[in-house]
Amino acid sequence: MLKRKTYRREGPDYRFGEQVSFHDIKETFGLNHIRLGSWVEEDEKHKAANLIFDSLADLAFILKLPPIAIGLRQTLNLAFGSGGQQGVQAHYMPAGRELALAKNAGAGALAHEFWHAYDHYIADKAFKTRERTISFASSCWLADVEMINHPLNQRLGQVFATTFLTPDGQDSHDYVDRAVALDTQYGRQYFSKPTELMARAFEACIESYPEISNPYLVDETLKSKLATAGGYPCLEHRRQVFNALIGYFEPLGIALIKK
Repeated sequence: MLKRKTYRREGPDYRFGEQVSFHDIKETFGLNHIRLGSWVEEDEKHKAANLIFDSLADLAFILKLPPIAIGLRQTLNLAFGSGGQQGVQAHYMPAGRELALAKNAGAGALAHEFWHAYDHYIADKAFKTRERTISFASSCWLADVEMINHPLNQRLGQVFATTFLTPDGQDSHDYVDRAVALDTQYGRQYFSKPTELMARAFEACIESYPEISNPYLVDETLKSKLATAGGYPCLEHRRQVFNALIGYFEPLGIALIKK
């Protein structure tokens, strides 16, 4: 349980040992709304606030984004210990633009679900999507939806190309082929969905970042049953995808600071 387990984090000290609140999280990272479950006890609330604050700060640090950008222009909602799904660590609900973390099992899934949130948020800003439809940028790119002409969108397209295709752009990457094989093995389409392929690639890059180790933010992309089965990009592919991600997020962060 959250109140009993200790998460060993290594990285910058953003709080200087101070206790933060969920209000601090909302203000620092520009979230729209935070919803706490009625069964979240005070000690759990305090510990979770510190863990989530550090995790979102780590994410901003790694992606070279101003912390306020994590809230996706105050459109992203966060739920802790509320609105969860049985047996699920965390999930993103596009209809409410809400990232929900389970009280006792949400650890390690935050980076994965943040990508889903970003993938959804940026879709209609990068692609000419249909009105009033729920779209994800990764799915739009793979379906050849027309991209809105902008230098940042071109960089986002490079992120997808690096993740999904071979370096010459002529075939699907081995990472994709392994995901298709996993779906065949389990008899369902899940691992090879573009949204899931991209979320796993994103979290794998975050966990492989050498200067930060945060098992509350991301865990088990290096050592787990799924990792052994080839469900995540290999180390060299992670390096390539990470370079593409920074090639996109760093100029995005600079543009946001200038505004």
